[in-house]
Amino acid sequence: MKTVLVKKATPFAVVALAVAAAFATTSMQSASVVEDEIGYTLNSQGACNIEVACSTIQAQVCRVNGDSGAQAFGKNDQENCTELLYRP
Repeated sequence: MKTVLVKKATPFAVVALAVAAAFATTSMQSASVVEDEIGYTLNSQGACNIEVACSTIQAQVCRVNGDSGAQAFGKNDQENCTELLYRP
């Protein structure tokens, strides 16, 4: 009697486990979405002035004009442009 119950319940348990795993995987993927961050270039006085769209995900260094131009930095807690950012 117990083996009949186990044989009938096993497929439902497997499907439930698969559905739960699918939702868990989807939620982890949406959590790792590209994290956009505003970068800033430094002017001649050393102040952060020009905003540039950058990312925190490692790739090529974020610059004003793609591969060329001034490098953009992110602001740290003291509002200094020292954080290394990457191209989105």
